[in-house]
Amino acid sequence: MTGDPAALSLADLRAERTRLQSEEDAVSYARRMAQGRIDLAREELTRRRDGTPALGIDARELASVFAREGGGGSSRPPREATVSPDHPLVAELERLCERVGFGNMRTLDDAALADAIAALGDYEGRRSAERKALFGRIDALTAELVQRLKSSGAGVADLIADA
Repeated sequence: MTGDPAALSLADLRAERTRLQSEEDAVSYARRMAQGRIDLAREELTRRRDGTPALGIDARELASVFAREGGGGSSRPPREATVSPDHPLVAELERLCERVGFGNMRTLDDAALADAIAALGDYEGRRSAERKALFGRIDALTAELVQRLKSSGAGVADLIADA
């Protein structure tokens, strides 16, 4: 959507909102994947500084790394989302990880690991900016949808179903 949401038919308004929500799901998923990899790479740097011996990354270690990372997350309610592993954003992240040697991060020297973190951070930052822009567009469509439903005398059930 490039124009004013008010110019769209109700059906087009709903379809565009659904399309943008699906796009936001993919952007958010790729962003979270990048954040997780950044957390793992930072943990590797910390492990090196502390002199902790390298262990195999297992589920407990991953949980420990991710538990230490804070984060506000979104105030929006969660939605069921399925993002294909071959989605272009996921594929782009995988190519980036291959290029920076993420799969072998424990064999990278400190400078290469720092470069990997920076490249992943750049990717994550671009996804964050996309996500913010998508939220703005989704919010504009949602506001228009709610306004139309209210002005048409729709009941609470109609508002809940569409908001």
